[in-house]
Amino acid sequence: MTKTLTGALFAAMIAGGAENLTENAGIVNDLNVFPIPDGDTGDNMSRTIRGGVERVSAAGAGTLGGTARAEADGMLMAARGNSGVILSQFFEGVARGLEGADTADAALLGRAFAAGVKTAYTAVVTPTEGTILTVMRESTEAAERAGAADLESFFGAFIEEMYASIDRTPEKLAVLKEAGVIDSGGAGLAYIVEGMARVLRGEAPLSGAAASAETPDTAGKPDTAAAAAAFGPDSAMEFGYCTEVMLQLMADRGGMGLEAAEVSAFLSTVGDSVVAFRNGTRVKLHVHTFEPEKVLAWCRRYGEFVSVKVENMSIQHSESTVVNRFVRQTPARTERIPIGVVAVAQGDGLKELFTGFGADRIVDGQQTMNPSAEDFLNAFREVNADSVIVLPNNSNIILAARQAAELCTDSRVYVVESRSLAEGYAALTMLDLDSGDAAAVAEELNEVCRGVVTGEVTWAVRDSVVGGKTISKGDWLGLCGKELISVAPDKVSAACALADGLDLSDREVIVLIEGRDASAEERAAVAAHIRKKYPQKELYEADGGQDVYSFILALE
Repeated sequence: MTKTLTGALFAAMIAGGAENLTENAGIVNDLNVFPIPDGDTGDNMSRTIRGGVERVSAAGAGTLGGTARAEADGMLMAARGNSGVILSQFFEGVARGLEGADTADAALLGRAFAAGVKTAYTAVVTPTEGTILTVMRESTEAAERAGAADLESFFGAFIEEMYASIDRTPEKLAVLKEAGVIDSGGAGLAYIVEGMARVLRGEAPLSGAAASAETPDTAGKPDTAAAAAAFGPDSAMEFGYCTEVMLQLMADRGGMGLEAAEVSAFLSTVGDSVVAFRNGTRVKLHVHTFEPEKVLAWCRRYGEFVSVKVENMSIQHSESTVVNRFVRQTPARTERIPIGVVAVAQGDGLKELFTGFGADRIVDGQQTMNPSAEDFLNAFREVNADSVIVLPNNSNIILAARQAAELCTDSRVYVVESRSLAEGYAALTMLDLDSGDAAAVAEELNEVCRGVVTGEVTWAVRDSVVGGKTISKGDWLGLCGKELISVAPDKVSAACALADGLDLSDREVIVLIEGRDASAEERAAVAAHIRKKYPQKELYEADGGQDVYSFILALE
């Protein structure tokens, strides 16, 4: 265990955090709904922390205090957006807490993090709970309470509370709850801290399902040209301008006497989402306003611009979508276990459900981008078990799972012949590892899968004729395996006809797994039809969040 944090280690950890956030910037962008969905939180936070990395890279790491100061100064200059500015102020406070220190133990680092939280809160005129501020504060408080004797334990306590705090953000902010997402700034912080912790533990950066394949400067962002073109002479200016300024205070204009509180007070008269702080002779400010010209004119009274950014948030809003692709980044297990379970899933809801049912690792199984043998091998290694049970949950994925099983030398792997998400769902609900016999458990799960009938609702991508039924592009289809059961003009009708077309005579349980594109009204309509038509059956609903299939029916 590591008991001493040096400047070199701190620099490496910040670089690891920056790398992890950069890889996942698109995921964070897609979460951004507060105060409006401007879709760039991930990019802003990534650019902010990379500014600190670049500053230290140019100067070289020295003492811990000196390295922390260089990191903070670099982030200050690079800070963008509300969350980026708050992040820079957190590390500014950390630098103050580590000032003069050659090294630090867990206790000193905890005090420095607490100073970071205090500085971040001070930078915001009206701190809003349920944002990155809350996540910073609650995680730091938990880490300090833990009284860790080493850095790994400190970060372990911090991360455990961090995820719990992130999960609570929708309960603190109605806008998050309505959108069905967690706070984007908190998610960005999670990727940073996870990256830092992995470097501390000597582990390679995480990759795969949790990482965005897009570049950090474009991931998750709207098509700027298309968005700008959509804003015309009759468009409403609904959201104002996101305005950011880095101001160099000038002595001959009385700028040396200007304090952050005075800047914040003025900004509050012309807008909201105000963040402002002073560092030496420079002021950094952020505000959402309908009158950016007033902000610029007021700033010129005290100094000259180092940088200015003014963006039309109405353009950003019109092209934004809110997507929840954030998942907890789980490090490789350090202790060996007798039996581990790996399951393929697609959809945030199903991933969460499968984990709750006992899956140790989830392999992303998008219908149009099936996982490779290498993806499975990585999951097997992370599970760190003597025996591994795998549920591919897609007939197109079984071969890759088998190939990975043959290549795996660290564990004995048993591949369950689960051919759909419905079969995987049913199998995991019956998972029982108490016997300690992985082969027997795998065979039991195979038996469960063989007893499941799967129905799926999706849409037609072209005109065709199947089984005597004429299909037009855009029609909704109800399928049972390769058999076409229903064709309808909408997904609800297709799902109801699918349920009626399946043989329910000897079935006791119906599980309705609802997809990402199914609205609350559509879900309620399908469930109501099944309950009315089949009152003697037990119906369970699950929010799967999967793509491609609007509804999946599992008959048991």
